[in-house]
Amino acid sequence: MSQILSGKDVAAAMSARIINEVNRLKETGIIPTLGIIRVGENESDLSYERGAVKRAEALGVEYKKYILPEDVSQNELLKVIDEVNNDDKIHGVLLFRPLPPHIDSTVIENALKPEKDVDCMTDMSLCGVFTGKNIGYPPCTPKACMEILAHYNISCEGKNVVVIGRSLVVGKPVSMMLLKKNATVTICHTRTKDMKSIAKAADILIVAAGRAGIINADYVREGQIVIDVGINADSNGKLCGDVDYTSVEPIVSAITPVPGGVGSVTTSVLISHVVQAAGNKN
Repeated sequence: MSQILSGKDVAAAMSARIINEVNRLKETGIIPTLGIIRVGENESDLSYERGAVKRAEALGVEYKKYILPEDVSQNELLKVIDEVNNDDKIHGVLLFRPLPPHIDSTVIENALKPEKDVDCMTDMSLCGVFTGKNIGYPPCTPKACMEILAHYNISCEGKNVVVIGRSLVVGKPVSMMLLKKNATVTICHTRTKDMKSIAKAADILIVAAGRAGIINADYVREGQIVIDVGINADSNGKLCGDVDYTSVEPIVSAITPVPGGVGSVTTSVLISHVVQAAGNKN
């Protein structure tokens, strides 16, 4: 039986550190505050918003919502971003995407100041991830993967790490973060030949393919660490990951569950970035 890498345990450890920093900042007169910009009433946005708000409240971080209608004009949305950019009491900003098709997402995303971009929305923040420079903040989900590895004392140095998925949301950023930890990284995607052999050769396998159960027992071997980033719904509407947990868990050394794995850490990372941004003002 493999070790279960519980995201809830990681989030609990992070919470203690975050609360200490929040209390320290409040003693200096700084109240860490998250700005939440949401366009429309998309259910997935609402779900993540509820999680972010709940986590902020639990950790003593304030928040301010900017809720806009689905048909908001691009200029009106830019005015809101300009407002949060110039509000010194707003330390980090979460803007939900994708935006409605009548809005130029590239313009909106890059209107936000990188120092307030706590979920790596801007091109400058991505530049920071890829160059290793201190610009903005990395995406919360890849950072959550790294937090899990660190919490369970899983070293990346010299390890062969295979990342399945090449998106700018998870696959590419997490690969850069792993390289920074001196891992040897291979990225697999839909055109990769003999993915099973490549995956089996990994010491650490990070799966962010966006397809339920795509990784099964044929892709893994004994001794591996598996981080499942996927959040999907199976045919019965039950949450599941990109990894076929039932077939993989008995084989590998350690694995994150879904739910209760990477997703459980993501909102804690978001709030930690807000607190860090507030500290930078100190």
